[in-house]
Amino acid sequence: MQVETLQDEWLDQQRRHVRPLERLFLHPGVHLVMGWAVAVVVPALLMWGWGFWEGMSVEQWLGAGLASLSYLVAGLAVQRLSRLPEVKAAVLIVPGLTLCYGLSAAGLALLRIDFDGNYVLVSFILASAAGWMSCHMLAQAGKPLIAIVPFGRASALCQQPGAGWCLLDVPNLNRVRVDAVVADMQADLSDAWKRFLGQCTIHRIPVYTPSRALELISGKVALDQLPDEVRHGSLSPHEGYEVVKRGLDILSVLAIMPLALPLMALTSLAIRLDSPGPAIFKQRRMGLCCRQFTVYKFRSMYTDRVGRGFTEAGVDPRVTRVGKVIRKYRLDELPQLFNVLKGDMSLIGPRPESMELTEWYGKDVPFFHYRHVVRPGISGWAQVMQGYAADVDGMIEKLEYDFYYIKHVSFWLDLLIVMRTIKTLLTGFGSR
Repeated sequence: MQVETLQDEWLDQQRRHVRPLERLFLHPGVHLVMGWAVAVVVPALLMWGWGFWEGMSVEQWLGAGLASLSYLVAGLAVQRLSRLPEVKAAVLIVPGLTLCYGLSAAGLALLRIDFDGNYVLVSFILASAAGWMSCHMLAQAGKPLIAIVPFGRASALCQQPGAGWCLLDVPNLNRVRVDAVVADMQADLSDAWKRFLGQCTIHRIPVYTPSRALELISGKVALDQLPDEVRHGSLSPHEGYEVVKRGLDILSVLAIMPLALPLMALTSLAIRLDSPGPAIFKQRRMGLCCRQFTVYKFRSMYTDRVGRGFTEAGVDPRVTRVGKVIRKYRLDELPQLFNVLKGDMSLIGPRPESMELTEWYGKDVPFFHYRHVVRPGISGWAQVMQGYAADVDGMIEKLEYDFYYIKHVSFWLDLLIVMRTIKTLLTGFGSR
């Protein structure tokens, strides 16, 4: 009887999306294949009829190949990016397809290779519709539902957006199917709750600590988790990717320079005409391995007005008329492209702080100097997720984003930051 009761209890602990039809419906590979069929096969049937493969011309084959490559590259990239926190795949799929189809078509056109342009256009329209519907369906079905063991720090997670939360009152899921369970292992858990967590593990329901759940959902590493991260080496960036990233930084800056230099010249002229003083502002900042370097920025403040070492909230009287514009759209950061070429900075990384702020935050914010394990960047994860921060509380949150970036630095995370930086340049989010 005791064994039967235990088996009945275990049947109550079930994970979501493990049934065969659910796994098939939510498998990314299935959606990718179905989307490819809509993007490549359906246009061929509509335009060339049944048996189209028997008499296809070279132009038609090239059009089908271009559509296949463009859809698969965009689809795989969006699927990979959607694994990162707070990423909506449905928002990315159409821009991703536009970029891939556009680059592929432009490449063939520059090489003067003929292809079926009408087929490619129809394919792009169908691919965009199918891709958006697929991403929307996956997002609706795939929003995580997480159960919380109501002890210790776990209960505070109920306030976090990005997931559905189920606060448990007894050590049983009562046949509610969840994606994971969050439990504070340092809390005083009874034997019944410990057995419940064991049942979840046996049935392959992930059991996360509050810090780990916060990291997965919000893209932040809690500061109280830092000692464990350091001990396990999680804050040591992948050295191989560091080399690749340095090469990408140099190539990207050289590609950007033909467009950036005329814009920098116009900005410099506007600054000189607007207020007296040099166009370039220089300041010592903390960089990789706590080494100081000189950062270059376009001057956005009057030279005869003294502040507190950081840009104040609200209307700061030190900021010039031109300064308000270049700060809003981040044009004041353009001279830092030369810092990237020198190796002081990267295009993507934690923002470097002035020596005055570094000293201040180093005293008040735990583990602040750990952020110098990577090169500082012109843009970073904290900037696109949070915006500007000047007080200690804001710096603590910014630091949590910085540590997430250091722990998970990768090509895909850098690509996401680049995309959100472009959005920031267009909207002025987080400026001061």
